[in-house]
Amino acid sequence: MMKKVWVLTIGMFALGMDAYIVAGLIPAIGDNFNKNSAEIGQGVTVFTLFFSISAPIFSTLLAKNEVKNILILAISVFSLANLITALAPNYAIYIISRAIAGLGAGIFSPIAVSSSSHLVSKKHKGKAIAFTVGGMSVGTVVGVPLGLEVSKYTNWRFSILIIVLIGLIGLMSILKYLPRFKVQAPPNLKSRFKLFLDKHVLSVVFVTLCAAIASLGLYTYLADIIKESGNTEYLTCYLTAWGVGGLIGSFGIGFLIDKFKNPAVLMLIILFALALSFALLNVTIQVPFLNFIPFILWGAMGWATQAPQQHILLQNHANHGGAAVALNSSINYLGSALGSALGGIILLKFINTNMLIYSAIIITVIGIMLQTMNITMDRKNN
Repeated sequence: MMKKVWVLTIGMFALGMDAYIVAGLIPAIGDNFNKNSAEIGQGVTVFTLFFSISAPIFSTLLAKNEVKNILILAISVFSLANLITALAPNYAIYIISRAIAGLGAGIFSPIAVSSSSHLVSKKHKGKAIAFTVGGMSVGTVVGVPLGLEVSKYTNWRFSILIIVLIGLIGLMSILKYLPRFKVQAPPNLKSRFKLFLDKHVLSVVFVTLCAAIASLGLYTYLADIIKESGNTEYLTCYLTAWGVGGLIGSFGIGFLIDKFKNPAVLMLIILFALALSFALLNVTIQVPFLNFIPFILWGAMGWATQAPQQHILLQNHANHGGAAVALNSSINYLGSALGSALGGIILLKFINTNMLIYSAIIITVIGIMLQTMNITMDRKNN
């Protein structure tokens, strides 16, 4: 039965690669369209924005269809949009295609994760979900460096075509191997908005928002940070280091949550470590061997933020757990969109990438302050 889960993992691999590869390709795409990094970075903004809103908006429609049909439609839209990106003759088509790709990815991801547990026996449900979500992590760690290496010897368009190819393999695999069944659709906008009015939920997701704006927003312009440091030839290595950190963070955080028993305090520690990673970027980037440590730490802490937040929401809102977790996920991608948009504005105004790093530190510190307040309030209430 795990073979059927691998079918979903292929699609998630393509999503992970697509979500993060543009950050490394921004200089090349900018040269092609005669646009600066801030303008090309808006491709990430629209991708993550549409990723965050597509599932809740289309949830009512999705509820009436079988999972197989939804996934086929979603990955087809995703793959076609990436093909348009690869063939885009101008900047406008590039932006529109990134938005459509985000739309397909945002529908595919939550449905793939929720349906993976229906493909296996009860004792393998956790493994099935981990494999499916892990596909996105591996797409970042393996797919992004692979795509960047391809772009070195060809051009950025071929890197996007690799995503199209993987998406098509995922599509063919779903058509052939995935059985027909239904799962509960992701919570709709109304359900999420109701929870958003809850003070406790609001306090938790605002911390998620800060972490996403800082971490994912800064990542969008990582290539510019490396370029300004004079280490452009090592860009693939830095992106790989970030991805490896992400893999460690996403898979290791579950163990820490179980061991630590206090996800709120753990989240506070993660935010401190995230701020430290940003502060060390310019300090160690010229120091051999130490230069990759901040990127590994950044990736690990950035990817580790989701699980503690979801755990807190599930603990305190068990009756609305699905909607709470879905809201947190949407806020995470919304934060990425806001971060890349804000980063573009900062880059246009100041040009120097140091301002991007300082802004990420400030936003993370705001997150630390909010999380400290959350912990204090929880202790008072208990």
